[in-house]
Amino acid sequence: MERMPTDPPATLAAWLRTRSDEQLAALLAARPDVARPAPSDVVALASRLAVPVSVDRALDELDAATLQVLDVVLLAPTDGLPPEDLPAALPEVPDDVLQRALGTLTTRALLWGDDVLHAPDPVRRAVRHPAGLGRRALDLRVQLPADLPAVLAELAPEEREVLDRLAGDRPVGHLPDTTGTASTPARRLLQRGLLARIDALNVELPREIGLLLRGDRPYGPPRLRPEPAVTSRDPEVVDRQAAGAALEAVGRVGELLTLLEEEPAGLLRSGGVGVRDQKRLARALHVPEPEAAWLLELASAAGLLDVGGPHRDEWLPTRGYDVWREQDLADRWALLASGWLGSVRLPSLVGQRDVAGKAANPLSPDLVRHTAPAIRRSVLATLAEHPAGSGVAPDELVALLRWRTPRRADRLAPVPGMLDEAARLGVVGGGVLSSGGRGLLARGEDGAADGMRGLLPEPVDHVLAQPDLSLIAPGPLVSGLADTLAVVADVESSGGATVFRVSEASVRRALDAGWSADDLHQFFARASRTPVPQALDYLVDDVARQHGRLRVGAIESYVRSDDHGLLAQVLSDRRTAAAELRRLAPGVLVSGLGADEVLTVLREAGYAPAGENPGGAVLTRPPARPRAAGRRPGSESQPAARPLSGDELAATVREIRAGDAAVAARRGEAVRQVPGVTTASTLELLSRAVREGVPVWLGYVDAQGSGSQRVVQPVSLVGGFLQGYDERRGENRTFAVHRITSVALVEEEDAAG
Repeated sequence: MERMPTDPPATLAAWLRTRSDEQLAALLAARPDVARPAPSDVVALASRLAVPVSVDRALDELDAATLQVLDVVLLAPTDGLPPEDLPAALPEVPDDVLQRALGTLTTRALLWGDDVLHAPDPVRRAVRHPAGLGRRALDLRVQLPADLPAVLAELAPEEREVLDRLAGDRPVGHLPDTTGTASTPARRLLQRGLLARIDALNVELPREIGLLLRGDRPYGPPRLRPEPAVTSRDPEVVDRQAAGAALEAVGRVGELLTLLEEEPAGLLRSGGVGVRDQKRLARALHVPEPEAAWLLELASAAGLLDVGGPHRDEWLPTRGYDVWREQDLADRWALLASGWLGSVRLPSLVGQRDVAGKAANPLSPDLVRHTAPAIRRSVLATLAEHPAGSGVAPDELVALLRWRTPRRADRLAPVPGMLDEAARLGVVGGGVLSSGGRGLLARGEDGAADGMRGLLPEPVDHVLAQPDLSLIAPGPLVSGLADTLAVVADVESSGGATVFRVSEASVRRALDAGWSADDLHQFFARASRTPVPQALDYLVDDVARQHGRLRVGAIESYVRSDDHGLLAQVLSDRRTAAAELRRLAPGVLVSGLGADEVLTVLREAGYAPAGENPGGAVLTRPPARPRAAGRRPGSESQPAARPLSGDELAATVREIRAGDAAVAARRGEAVRQVPGVTTASTLELLSRAVREGVPVWLGYVDAQGSGSQRVVQPVSLVGGFLQGYDERRGENRTFAVHRITSVALVEEEDAAG
């Protein structure tokens, strides 16, 4: 309902009181930080709107055209500016742009008033240099020349150049040092009173001079929205390209985590992954080192990689990795994309050096930038404004983002790197937002999976064995087959088709894990769609024939063999000296070292020992899978405030109105009583309110002794209990009369404010 005052409001709070419920709801929706918890009344709302952090946040969200309209009001010679004066002040700006900007500013209460526009003092303080102009000469304590135009006309060209530069969009400049007796143009201007000294190093151009130099454009050129050139591509081609990038990203992350499962990366004292581990991973993955760093960051952002814990300073796959590897490809990709979008880290900073010359490591705290999620989202949102298959060149996209949030323009340097990451991940294909990217922006992880589902190939359950001992996977593998191949073969190259290589070391690894030669023969025959080459069968048999001829147990440990000559060779081999072996009996050597250490030394020396238990049976070594506890993806960032729903907005507005009504009621005569003692005056006033249907303001103490004030629309008064509708809480409540501390009628005119 409209609340029309008889006189123009004198304060922001008074103006807010004249706003309709719909207008107040729009204000709370535009500035949700002032809505939680609900303000007690309009005065409390006005106080929150004046908090500097809230003002800065609201200003940061304004585009350049809206900020220019605000500048006009801030630079008005008197306190306030009639709205009809705006077109004359900005004649090159279309009327619809002016009206939209004015609506944005008043909706957010950055300007208030109807007949005259006013800027709240906190807004004036937050905009230090409106329209890029300096402060007034009076505020800078500068005495300007009487005939300022004539003085400016007599200036030397180099002096006029200094003033013109400061009259642009930044009125503050650095005062250069003088060498010897030479005087710089800036110092001469300072001596003539045309510049004001801020401190020992900086000067400021007075506003009056800036306005004079700008001539008929006192507020600068119109800041209209740039119209970037739109490129078009076939959406199907974009999606195919994005699907290829997504498939490679999922595969690479899986390979990375498998490597870290076998050999975790150490945690640096300063945090992050060291250069040695980064090089090792890049070498194993056959990718450049920056790519390995990007994959580490991507896995961490998705919650698949974390530090092992306080007693294990290593980077390990998390428990979430076990769930992730069982999901279908679209869901796996969606988790990576969602983690990237919400990450507060900038992988593009890896390798960059700080002021001390130290390079930033992957996963180090130096990469944290809390503005990163908002920038990524704004980049994707800008691309999403165009139809499917349409995009914008990176430089023009940055220019558009600078116009949309000029106060945050200095934070947009990472945008090109973010676009590159989005392309490598499959969120963007060829500079155009993919279907998966649109789903990610609209509905998060679920939308990303739906957008990519159908574009990625189904996992395959077979490989193609080749004569050169390679196994080719013609697509992504089902998790069970991928796990097995990780034991019996090594990845040689990855991509759309992954090439695995079977070697003597990989076969020995499988035998150490408990496989027999027959198991390996059956696996290769079952998994390969092509005949198993004879060379592969021979390799398995040759390695199996040597495997287990030596047995290692704990004594701390012993080594035994029926081949006494072999034991003699081992004992005399200088490469096995580290095992500290000595002969115990024919066919038996013992060591003071543990069995695992002896096994390691013998394997490094080229032997093929097998462990055994006290009963003499061969011990298998199932692959250890250490895990980090992990954290929820994106938990390291501070999530943005959740927008209020329509019902929440209506309830908050209702509470503000009820609080105003309570304040109005307190101004009148209220009946007060001691809790626990019901007076006749209280019953009389409550009975009248029920009879006439008039709301009442109640002071109330609950069973826990907490006091509160509320406006209640009474329904009945029976048996010492008041039944009514609590305006602030939006629900029917029952109040014990003996707990009421004060009561007053809320007259209709007071309730209307």
